[in-house]
Amino acid sequence: MTMPARPLALFISDLHLQDAHPRTTEAFLRFLAERASAARSLYLLGDLFEYWAGDDDLADPYHQKIVRAIRAVSEAGVAVYAMAGNRDFLAGSEFARAAGLTMLAEPHVAEIGGQRIALMHGDAECLDDVQYMEFRAQVRQPTWQEQFLALALEQRKAIIAGMRESSRAAHGSKSYEIMDVTQEAIGAMFERTGAEVIIHGHTHRPALHQTGGKRRYVLPDWDADTEPARGGWIEIDASGAITRRDLDGVSKA
Repeated sequence: MTMPARPLALFISDLHLQDAHPRTTEAFLRFLAERASAARSLYLLGDLFEYWAGDDDLADPYHQKIVRAIRAVSEAGVAVYAMAGNRDFLAGSEFARAAGLTMLAEPHVAEIGGQRIALMHGDAECLDDVQYMEFRAQVRQPTWQEQFLALALEQRKAIIAGMRESSRAAHGSKSYEIMDVTQEAIGAMFERTGAEVIIHGHTHRPALHQTGGKRRYVLPDWDADTEPARGGWIEIDASGAITRRDLDGVSKA
């Protein structure tokens, strides 16, 4: 019997992994063991964790479990890549080394299946959310990160908890349109990268957008701890075909 060809690449984002969400965690671990380990490459496009306070938090037992599972995929011969999201932008070289993956700058352009594809988390393209863009510009500065990481780990976690609470409150007063990517930013990204396809996450609004022969795929967030469960990934098969899949691996239109 002929075995199916290995997928060229799998893409996921916005898992927001945390110990308080055991079903989501289990769904991710199952995805790694059953799906990712059979692919040629795996791309984690940001917000893998609900938050990441710094690589000195690698000793946390929950983080150890996730990192070991990712490393097992890498050791199975899969090329694993990760990109910073708005929740885990402090993930650094120690995390990458422990997980056996390569960190990518944003945007990253890859040639996969005969297609030029631009990969990004997506938060940098939400230009209408002026408040968030100002915050993002601040926390992505090397000086700010150096000063923040110099604080004690528990102090950092307390500050992050406050930031998350403020973020939840702010989201309640913002429309989906404001928190979505802008067409201006997407158009500029296509032009800047020369890509035919863009794949990103962040907005939690999974879809396929097609304009003028260009395609933009938006990844879903993952939450198997509520009903109905949601999640999924994007797959590029050996022929170069791109398929959106739900949490059970069923293809979506």
